[in-house]
Amino acid sequence: MTQPAKLALLNGQVILPDQIVTGQALLIQNDKIAGLFAPDALPADAERVDVGGRTISPGLVDIHTHGALGVNFNQATAEAFGRITAENGRRGVTSLLATTMTAPIAELVRCLEFTRRWMAQPHDDGAQILGMHIEGPYFAAAQAGAQDPANVRNPNDGTPEQLLAHHDVIKMVSFAPELPGALELTTRLAKLGIVPAAGHSNAKDTDVQAAMARGLRHTIHIWSGQSSTVREGPWRKPGLLEASLTFDGLTSEMIADNRHLPPTLMKLACKCLGPNRLCAVSDATNGAGLPQGSRFKMGNLEYDVQDGVGMMLDRSAFAGSTTLLNQMIPVLRDVVGLSLPEAVRMASLTPARVISVDGRKGSLEPGKDADIAIFNDDFSAWRTMICGRWLTNKGEK
Repeated sequence: MTQPAKLALLNGQVILPDQIVTGQALLIQNDKIAGLFAPDALPADAERVDVGGRTISPGLVDIHTHGALGVNFNQATAEAFGRITAENGRRGVTSLLATTMTAPIAELVRCLEFTRRWMAQPHDDGAQILGMHIEGPYFAAAQAGAQDPANVRNPNDGTPEQLLAHHDVIKMVSFAPELPGALELTTRLAKLGIVPAAGHSNAKDTDVQAAMARGLRHTIHIWSGQSSTVREGPWRKPGLLEASLTFDGLTSEMIADNRHLPPTLMKLACKCLGPNRLCAVSDATNGAGLPQGSRFKMGNLEYDVQDGVGMMLDRSAFAGSTTLLNQMIPVLRDVVGLSLPEAVRMASLTPARVISVDGRKGSLEPGKDADIAIFNDDFSAWRTMICGRWLTNKGEK
């Protein structure tokens, strides 16, 4: 479908990073945001779209999402990537990091190779993949959670170089900073411009500080898979959780599905970090979008959807969320108590800043990519635009 060179969105609540603007039209020119204009000051040749009082938001940015609708990015097929990106686009997520799970190195290399080919081709019906987030396999075995323990390994075994041969595709690598070889891996990632992120870890705060000196700057899914304070004789030793909440040089992320964390912990994370350093992520797995009771597999392990979240069958741990990012905004607003601009910022500008794409993504500022989600009152997406083009699978009501 041919897109107009100039398009104006009228009669909506425009979400800026620090305020909601009404009575103004958002003008898109070609594939960029042109700015806010009084309706009577719009160019005469701009096509007008009345959004009916809905919320005009920057497109959401999910930097930690594994899958949806029964498939995941580890499968590295056009069918899997297409289904996941289309479902995210239908929900108002305009860009994401294709996130892998702990797996054999050869499988992760295949994922990287496929992602490079995917990113080189145009795709008009789903969220844009900005790169890969390699979650694991360099994890503490005791903190593996739903990750397959059979594939957990240390980063001093020579395998990181097999992955980093594809560094042009990688945006983030998550690992346990206390493991043998982790400091060297941190240095290597930082030099390549890849975000070194700590997670699934038994680190003490001193391990985190040592890694921060090498370039560590992010921690994944706060409270989940994170070590906490332990006693060594009379001495209390803080862990990764306390470091995430305390160290100013770290950003972090939170699974805001109202399942992984109770309201008190979500509020505590927001109080400690604030919406400029704490981003929302879905950590969605194959179970996202599937009905209650559905079973799904990730690698060799099987899980199911129960009580709005992915579960290990023995109920010993969660297995990622089944909630996509758009439905976390009402949780942040109504349960955590953030303002709507703060909640949206945590799902757009802040994650874009974590992976250093905030110069072109994450907010409705002039000159940025025209990545826009128009939300109904329940934060289902009415229409989604990526780089100035409406998605072909727009979810109008």
